[in-house]
Amino acid sequence: MMAATVDGQDRVLATAQQIVKSLNINTKATEDMIMILSSFDNRLSNITDLMDGGEDFDHRFETAEKVILRRDSGGLGENSSRNSSPWEESSTDASEYLEAVDTIIKLTEELNIKSDCDNEIMDRAENALQLAMLKLEDEFLHILIRNTVPLDVDRLYGSIRKGSLSFTANEIEIEDDFDSYREDDDDDDNEGSGYHHERGPSFGGDVFVDLVQSDAINELKAVADRMIRSGYEKECCQAYCNVRRDVLDECLSILGVEKLSIEEVQRIEWKILDEKMKKWIQAVKIVVKILLFGEKLLCEQIFSESELIKEISFVETTKGCVMQLLNFGEAVVIGQRSSEKLFRILDMYDVVADVLPDLEALFTDESGELVCNEVKAVLSGLGEAAIGTFVEFENAVKGENSRALQGGEIHPLTRYVMNYIKLLVDYSDSLNTLLPHSQDYDLKSKELDDVDSGDTLSPISCRLLSLITSLEANLEEKSRLYDDNALRYIFLMNNILYIVQKVKDSELRNLLGDRWIRKHSGQIRQWHTSYLRSAWGKALLCLKDEGFGGGSSSASKLLLKERFKNFNACFEEIYRIQALWRVPDDQLREELRISISEKVLPAYRAFVGSMLDPITCNLCHHGMIYLMVSLLYVMLDF
Repeated sequence: MMAATVDGQDRVLATAQQIVKSLNINTKATEDMIMILSSFDNRLSNITDLMDGGEDFDHRFETAEKVILRRDSGGLGENSSRNSSPWEESSTDASEYLEAVDTIIKLTEELNIKSDCDNEIMDRAENALQLAMLKLEDEFLHILIRNTVPLDVDRLYGSIRKGSLSFTANEIEIEDDFDSYREDDDDDDNEGSGYHHERGPSFGGDVFVDLVQSDAINELKAVADRMIRSGYEKECCQAYCNVRRDVLDECLSILGVEKLSIEEVQRIEWKILDEKMKKWIQAVKIVVKILLFGEKLLCEQIFSESELIKEISFVETTKGCVMQLLNFGEAVVIGQRSSEKLFRILDMYDVVADVLPDLEALFTDESGELVCNEVKAVLSGLGEAAIGTFVEFENAVKGENSRALQGGEIHPLTRYVMNYIKLLVDYSDSLNTLLPHSQDYDLKSKELDDVDSGDTLSPISCRLLSLITSLEANLEEKSRLYDDNALRYIFLMNNILYIVQKVKDSELRNLLGDRWIRKHSGQIRQWHTSYLRSAWGKALLCLKDEGFGGGSSSASKLLLKERFKNFNACFEEIYRIQALWRVPDDQLREELRISISEKVLPAYRAFVGSMLDPITCNLCHHGMIYLMVSLLYVMLDF
């Protein structure tokens, strides 16, 4: 393509020369034509040089040749230090050298047009031009290296807003699918220790960095223009790409992105891999939104004379950096799936989806399109990996078969799953895009009736509803393992209340609606009633007035004594058992205390008042006080 361009320029000059020659008999017409031609293309301003005699040609050539040969004998080539001046002595010398190069280029073009040019002169001109291009290539490298601006990581990180989303999980191992559980006696709402997931950082505004000192760009452009015009565009492009590729490699290293094979990535343990994934997410944003845009602008400034070289230089400089990032993404895609990876994979998916339009705007030619196709393939793979991991998590929740805890408290599975789901809501946009392409939803009409607008639920709402339903079914199965029905109801109240509170206090409320909350709150009240009946029914039977004939017969006294004895035995048994039970929620614990008091104490008081004479009743007064204090003591241990 470059050769075709030069041929075209030669034909233009040759045609212009013939026009001038044909007008040579009329000086005024000749001058007017030269002025007209020059206004169209400044290259035609030297047409008269072709018409002049050889003396001026020889003088201009020899002067330019001397400058180039003088520099070659000990000038620019000796500037091997990166910190040395790109030109040997001063800007005047640089200007003189560039003018000499311009002269040689023009004379070479003229000689190529002339049909009767001296071969010796042609050889000397081409030799001088070749020496000049070697010198300019060397200077191009020195200017580019010496004026490269190091990556200011502190400034870049300072421009990033870090928003942290976290939840506390439990760390006891339950099968292999929930190895991030944690046994924690404190309420996880206290946000103490636990598993934390930090979303990928986002930029707090537009950030621009200088990749090369701005003063050097004009110098680089001046050299590049002459090398391109002389047909040395390949050498110029290669020199540029070699330097800038190394700079981008160094930038990736500074950002914490290592060159790792897929096999090496897959062997990394999760905690270390998680850190690398976070750095990768951050690096993708910085590389695409700052470095690649900077590289694109730099290529446009330096290689503005050639659209082709501008595009080739950008693609060849940056595609290695992009491919290194994509290789890590591909390794994550085909890696082993586990529930704790889901959020980081979604972070990676989000950042690639975010920068894809930028990459498509940057890589516009055919070779750049190949890069964009690779990016799209990794994006698709990350989406599939995310949904595959999500499905495995759903299956793990359904199949998790650990036992319920001894005191009926909130199960680690409940804490883990609900906090997991709360984080998933933050990725609703991405999951709504991905989920319609995954497996069909398995929701019954009854479940959809429990939520507002069940027939128009978004994909993520359907899946989260299904996931919570699976969790509830799992908890129901666990509750049946309790021998004591009262403890079973305590377990169900604790766990379902925890689920309801997580829904009420998060964006899940907007997804599932108030109807779902009301339905589950009603279920908790039913279990509350069932608990009272199951836990205190036997004790209350001892306070029934059935079987008494009235009066103060010895038989009645014996029966009364037996009733009190049985009640005390029941109460002590209840105290012994329920002192080990736990109700973590303050409001539920207080409601249970009140309902127990309202159910037991009036029955006790009525029994004593109706069956005993005033003297005996007074004697039992201390027993009633003992009962009240004991009840509070028992319930405070929840």
